[in-house]
Amino acid sequence: MKTSIATVSISGTLSEKLAAVAAAGFDGVEIFENDFLTFDGSPAEVGRMVRDHGLEVTLFQPFRDFEGLPEPHRSRAFDRAERKFDVMQDLGTDLMLICSSVSPLAIGGIDRAADDLRELGERAAKRDLRVGYEALAWGRHVNDHRDAWEIVRRADHPAIGLILDSFHTLSRNIDLRSIRAIPGDRIFIVQLADAPRIDMDLLYWSRHFRNMPGEGDLPVADFMAAVAATGYDGAVSLEIFNDQFRGGSAKAIAEDGYRSLIQLMDQVRRSEPGAIRLGKAMPERTEVLGVEFAEFTADPAEAEMLCDLLRTMGFSPVAQHREKSVQLWRQSRDGRGINIVVNSEQKGFAHSTYLVHGTSAYALGLKVGDAGAAIERARALGIETFVPPAGEGEAPLASIRGVGGGLLYFVGKDDDVWAREFVALAGEAEAGAGLTAIDHVAQSMKAEELPSWLLFYTALLNAGKLPQVDIVDPAGLVRSQVVENETGSLRLTLNGADNHRTLAGHFVAESFGSGVQHIAFSTDDIFATALKLKASGFRSLMISRNYYDDIEVRFGLEPDFVDRLRQENILYDRDEHGDYFQIYGPPHGEGFFFEIVERRGGYRGYGAANAPFRIAAQKRSIRPTGMPAVY
Repeated sequence: MKTSIATVSISGTLSEKLAAVAAAGFDGVEIFENDFLTFDGSPAEVGRMVRDHGLEVTLFQPFRDFEGLPEPHRSRAFDRAERKFDVMQDLGTDLMLICSSVSPLAIGGIDRAADDLRELGERAAKRDLRVGYEALAWGRHVNDHRDAWEIVRRADHPAIGLILDSFHTLSRNIDLRSIRAIPGDRIFIVQLADAPRIDMDLLYWSRHFRNMPGEGDLPVADFMAAVAATGYDGAVSLEIFNDQFRGGSAKAIAEDGYRSLIQLMDQVRRSEPGAIRLGKAMPERTEVLGVEFAEFTADPAEAEMLCDLLRTMGFSPVAQHREKSVQLWRQSRDGRGINIVVNSEQKGFAHSTYLVHGTSAYALGLKVGDAGAAIERARALGIETFVPPAGEGEAPLASIRGVGGGLLYFVGKDDDVWAREFVALAGEAEAGAGLTAIDHVAQSMKAEELPSWLLFYTALLNAGKLPQVDIVDPAGLVRSQVVENETGSLRLTLNGADNHRTLAGHFVAESFGSGVQHIAFSTDDIFATALKLKASGFRSLMISRNYYDDIEVRFGLEPDFVDRLRQENILYDRDEHGDYFQIYGPPHGEGFFFEIVERRGGYRGYGAANAPFRIAAQKRSIRPTGMPAVY
């Protein structure tokens, strides 16, 4: 099955679009008429450009308001079609898209439309061309692929076929079983787009909010499974109208598009019997068993301050790398533990990252069942891998480039990297503060990057995404979306900032890129942990008294219990499953911070209702210059 994308889906000039599409790995491209009309060159030149990039023109589109017109408009529509046929032949494509008419002049009637398409098919066949008919969701008389198929069926001409578009079908909630009854050889091309679930005018929704399969909320995989059941084996093409994409990087959007198709085909191959021909085989999505470590880069002076902070949270230095200025800090309890790596090397990738971003959590290590399979899937999805130079006796961990150019390591479930590459330090570890694991990791980025990284994680890892939540910052909204697996061994919160005045936006701007902004540790007893943190010198974020007065009434809490929360600056939330407790540290560096949480009774959320109060408190702790305090 060939992959394709419409030129309308990405930004730039036609030349830039073609270069991005080819580099991403697509087989073909739909030429959107406006891209052709604004290009200062002939159709033949466009066709040569496409072929010079190793691509083919899968479709020329759109041809509008054709069927059901009275004379003399009908004759003019056929004349227009003949002119487009001339362009198609010069371009080197044999397929044109006709979308169902929205003209107020159009007269309804399936037989009338079928007659028009049959005559057009005769004209197209004389030139060895084909025409595909598509039902627009807002079409005047035809807005359902079932009606479009009936028109194509009655036209009964080999040059006339059906074009299916996932958005037009899914936006109207049309029964997908109807697709399975269509012969696959009568479908000329399949166009795909996802979108967030929004209750609005269909045309406006389509023109501004489409996104890549897997980035939205529509059941695109179910749609494609129904298509696969027909035996269809033609091109699958992305047609994405999106305001953000029009102003974004053509290269990044094309790469996301290709990744979305590869992931979708893999998903359908695994769910639809007989769909083995779709896409290329790759390992299943990676099962994450837990976050094995978080690694910070810092210069020696800032590394010392970071280590002092870790000590106040109950961490102890337990091992030193055999060859590098890399130290392992750990806190463990009842067989569970947290590993924090502090890298103060003055050369290599970590140091380069420090020079650009400053002290930062630039790498995460995920414990997985099969690290090799994880890397193989990443490569199949077009994700950049990273292999650091190995020292004597080292076996480099498999890793890929992630958010902000940072690293995501895969640690095999039986791989004891700590024994292999580190030497244990003498002395006893400190008692700790009762922290047991990394509960979740929060990464901040520009808002326009959010869909891309959601796709990155959900295509690679066996995890799903939760509905988007708007976090209220005093300086604006931050879009937040969670990626997590069913067991809770992987929880990532992705925060997209629209401006640099929000806390998340400040972090992205001042750190020169996206990255890990906070790490949350879990505890089994938040109150006992709070006492230990206080005794070791940890400064918890000061929360206003007004907050506690509010939650006492809002949740119906006992005054004595609320007093305990207030004394330790513990925030509280509740859902239908249980209770949630949070302690925050103040922001450090350019806005990084730590969090300690306790989940009781199966609480599933992340305390989103507390975010405005936490952010306000963090901003109060920032220096008058507007910069957070240093470590």
